[in-house]
Amino acid sequence: MTTVVADTGDIDAIRAFKPEDATTNPSLLLKAARLPAYGSLVLRCIVEAGLNAQASQAQIDDCTDLLLIALAEEILAIVPGRVSLEVDARLSFSTEKTLSRARRLVARLKQRGIEKDRILIKIASTWEGILAASVLEKEGVQCNLTLLFGFAQAAACANAGVYLISPFVGRILDWYKANTDLADFPPEEDPGVVSVKAIYEYYKQHGYSTYVMGASFRNIDEIEALAGCDKLTISPALLDELSKAEGHLPQKLQPNSPHKVREKISHSEAEFRWAMNQDAMAGEKLAEGIRDFGADQTKLETLLMNMACEKTAKMVAS
Repeated sequence: MTTVVADTGDIDAIRAFKPEDATTNPSLLLKAARLPAYGSLVLRCIVEAGLNAQASQAQIDDCTDLLLIALAEEILAIVPGRVSLEVDARLSFSTEKTLSRARRLVARLKQRGIEKDRILIKIASTWEGILAASVLEKEGVQCNLTLLFGFAQAAACANAGVYLISPFVGRILDWYKANTDLADFPPEEDPGVVSVKAIYEYYKQHGYSTYVMGASFRNIDEIEALAGCDKLTISPALLDELSKAEGHLPQKLQPNSPHKVREKISHSEAEFRWAMNQDAMAGEKLAEGIRDFGADQTKLETLLMNMACEKTAKMVAS
């Protein structure tokens, strides 16, 4: 009833759970780069990019792209479907820079024999990011719009014709726990679950082709409450918990089931920004998500530079 996507960069976990697709992000890439099992792969990227103590930002960007591509190659050797590759979150407010980075990734992947139909370019759901995705989709490059928390973002993504969106269930729940008096929510009333259901029903009601892929889960109850969603991207820990669970799993989301009638939305830029401004949860979680992914991108660059310097020091010593 739902396509399962692995939310990890851990090759062993992907091999164990055999998902249809896989997603990555800067945090997962940083985590993977720190694992000893990836040491030789990371060093290979450092050498190929010519990274050293005097490296330019262009060389550092090149190295992170090479690492992302190398990880994609490893993942695509296991999954039959696609892998989502995220554009640097620090470019989230520049349509042109997002386009440039995405096109470069696609071109380099093609050089490695990976065609467009095996990847999704993952972009933050800012106004600028949605515009970039609209252009890429017209170029035949399908996109995964991430860090999606508000209905205005979902409506804009559908109007832009993007392939897939990733609404973040668990982070929505986190916000409501931190900003209301409620500490616990039944699965059907979980605000993240409610949000994804509303988006799913709106898309089906108006015949949008954009896939809905729930993401960022805190527990398996959230996942089970969204059974029937087009896709769900799930961490290895929760995949393991689900694999051990027993019992009947009813399909909660049905494309043809009766749903709340909602008028089609088509926002201008000003209207989109106002809608995000009025949705405190969506505005705050989008900003926080971009900051966090940006910080992890910076940490990844620091890690690569430190490894490059250590490699250079060893060569000099020998």
